[in-house]
Amino acid sequence: MTNQDVAKKLREVYVMMQLAGENRFRAIAFDRAAQTIEGLNDEIQTHIHGDTLTEIKGIGNSIAEDIRALAETGTMPVLEDLKERVPKGLTEWLNISGLGPKNIVKIHKALDITEIHELKEACQSGAVADLPGLGKKSAEKIIKSIEYLEKFGERCRIDQAIEVAEPMLDFVRGIDNVLKCEVAGSLRRSAETIGDVDILAAAEAEHAPGIFERFVNHDLVVEILGRGDTKSSVRTESGRQVDLRIVSESEYPAALMYFTGSKEHNIVMRQRARERGMSLNEYGLFQLSDEKETDFDQPVETESEADIYQKLDLNFVPPEHREDRGEFEFYEENESMDLLEEDQIKGVVHAHSTWSDGKYSIREMADACIDKGYEYLTITDHSKTASYAGGLTIDQVRQQWNEIDELNSEFSKKNFRIFKGIESDILADGSLDYPDEILEGFDIVIASVHSGLEMEFDKMMKRFEHAINNPYTHMIGHPTGRLLLKREESKLELNTLIELTSQKGVAIEINANPRRLDLDWRYGNKARETGLLTSINPDAHTVDGIDDIRYGVMIARKAKFDPERVLNTKSAEEFAKWLLK
Repeated sequence: MTNQDVAKKLREVYVMMQLAGENRFRAIAFDRAAQTIEGLNDEIQTHIHGDTLTEIKGIGNSIAEDIRALAETGTMPVLEDLKERVPKGLTEWLNISGLGPKNIVKIHKALDITEIHELKEACQSGAVADLPGLGKKSAEKIIKSIEYLEKFGERCRIDQAIEVAEPMLDFVRGIDNVLKCEVAGSLRRSAETIGDVDILAAAEAEHAPGIFERFVNHDLVVEILGRGDTKSSVRTESGRQVDLRIVSESEYPAALMYFTGSKEHNIVMRQRARERGMSLNEYGLFQLSDEKETDFDQPVETESEADIYQKLDLNFVPPEHREDRGEFEFYEENESMDLLEEDQIKGVVHAHSTWSDGKYSIREMADACIDKGYEYLTITDHSKTASYAGGLTIDQVRQQWNEIDELNSEFSKKNFRIFKGIESDILADGSLDYPDEILEGFDIVIASVHSGLEMEFDKMMKRFEHAINNPYTHMIGHPTGRLLLKREESKLELNTLIELTSQKGVAIEINANPRRLDLDWRYGNKARETGLLTSINPDAHTVDGIDDIRYGVMIARKAKFDPERVLNTKSAEEFAKWLLK
């Protein structure tokens, strides 16, 4: 049982409690416990066996008992009880935009329906509109949300969100009388998947109607979901919802902090404010009255988020670190963290060519790298077991080496180098995909699992451990095998693998393909603790795929990687020396 297994069960309890109408704060406790366990730098099993669960922040006696029961029996009594009380279909309703737990329960009880298609029919028939507190407009919105959910899904990848957010942000910034403007929400925090896109702007109240009028008539907008005095929501042609909020310039710093989140970070910030005789909300930072209430007549002057942090005895916390995963302890003592920047990446590691399943030749991939300002490229086509992806036979490997030698002779005049690499399948027993005499001839070996992804936990761990211990393995590729919003990760205890790779001097890539973004940023604290090395790898199959490095850098920053621990910040010569070492 991994940390992720336990966290998943606790989150399931959180969702089910909302639908069962349980105490809101009790439900939130399970959600926060799940987040804490995801971010542990050691295995939850250690705390279970050592009877130290309650020493973990946010885990009280009751939740500790639930976790012990899960470890001993494979089930949680609290969850089983909730499953008996909550119809299974209702959990899917939570994905419907604008339909919260209270209205879900209200509709379910009044109409005795549980499936999304039944909800859609009830909205179309007028049954939902007749319920108190809902009405015709609510029913119409639910229908449209269901239709978009059927077509697009409730969340999207970070690249899909950016594709919508950037043009909308640029547009709003260019509207007359907009004083400040920024993306907020999970996109500003560099989360790997995004729900709605949130944009926050500062402007005088008298100018808000005109700004909203321009916003809702943007070329990308296909539907206006709502329009008010301070917020308007639209649906774009890609199916994404974009919300624009407008606040005054004085409210902007606190509003940007609040709407950036995360929820967990904001809770701690509000607690810190109260401990210092102040109150923090989306409108600003205020003094507390003698009755410990927010005194809106006594605002604390702040002109930026950094000012708010300073008033609460913290240095500025970058948005990507606002997850209540150790940032408060760090930024109390440190002015900043040395984080990777995209322009520090000097080489493209992990790329495919037409020798396997890439769409461009090695020359074309190299030319693209040169055009983008990189110093080197590692060609890591698929190994022979991956026949479905054109995996290379031993003869083809040798032919490819000859081609790379010829290209390097030519490209040396441009101070550019191509490294001979392979993305070797990790076979079921943990061995790599070629005999040692072939593995020895590669400059770099990235070892990845592409088959048997559902292997049971113990066997998968041994499989990875064997591959990490192989003297020819330089790097582990996309360790969990996940495909965001499509395929869950393999059963692994990544904290253990991070320790082992760090001890062996093996790196774990951050696969920058926005469909993967694997290594998961949630293991960043463990990676930092052990000194884990990584490389921001686009896993590029096209010349455009090289640009995915951008998303990998975002995840590396969120995972607290400094440039020294990122291998492809090295020059070609330095990278070559590391590979030999």
